[in-house]
Amino acid sequence: MFSFRKLFRSQPDPREARRPLWQAVIATARAPHWYAEGGVPDTLDGRFDMVSLVMALVLHRIDDDPDQALAGVQLTELFVSDMDGQMRQIGFGDMVVGKQVGRMMGALGGRLGAYRAPDGSDELRAALVRNLWRGKAPGEAALAHVMAKVAALRGALAAMPVAELVATDRLPGAER
Repeated sequence: MFSFRKLFRSQPDPREARRPLWQAVIATARAPHWYAEGGVPDTLDGRFDMVSLVMALVLHRIDDDPDQALAGVQLTELFVSDMDGQMRQIGFGDMVVGKQVGRMMGALGGRLGAYRAPDGSDELRAALVRNLWRGKAPGEAALAHVMAKVAALRGALAAMPVAELVATDRLPGAER
C-alpha cells in the first residue's frame, strides 16, 4: 500500500555528504600558523580570505576529476550557506545578506583564478599579498611562510585521490 507519510517525507540534503570536507576546509583555514607565523590578519576579512584560499585549493583538486564535479558544487553550496548564516549571526539584515553573499561568491571566483598560479611564482605572491593582506605586503618571513604552506597543502592535495578528498574530514598535511 502507498504511504502518504513516505510521499511527504523530506529527503536528506545531499550536500551534507560534503559537510566533513567543509569542516576540514574551515579547520585548515583557521589553523593558528596562518595568523601567527604568516601574519594573516585575524579579522573577519582575514578569516574569509583564508577560507577562500583553502577552498580554492580544494576546488582546484576536485576539478581534476570530472566524475566528482557534483562534490565541488555541493561544497560550494555549503560555503554559501555558511557565509549566509555567519552574516545573519553577526547582525546583517535580509536586504544586505544577499548582496554580501554575491560579493563573497565573486571574491571566491576571482581567487579561484588567481590561485591557479604556480607555487613560488610572482603571480601567486601578488595574489596572496592582494587578497590576504589587502595589498600591503607583510614581512618577508610571513609571506615565505604562507607561500610554503600553500605549496605544501597543494602538494598534499595532489597526492590524495579526489574520491577520498571529497569524503574526508581532514585535509592532508593540514596543521591544526
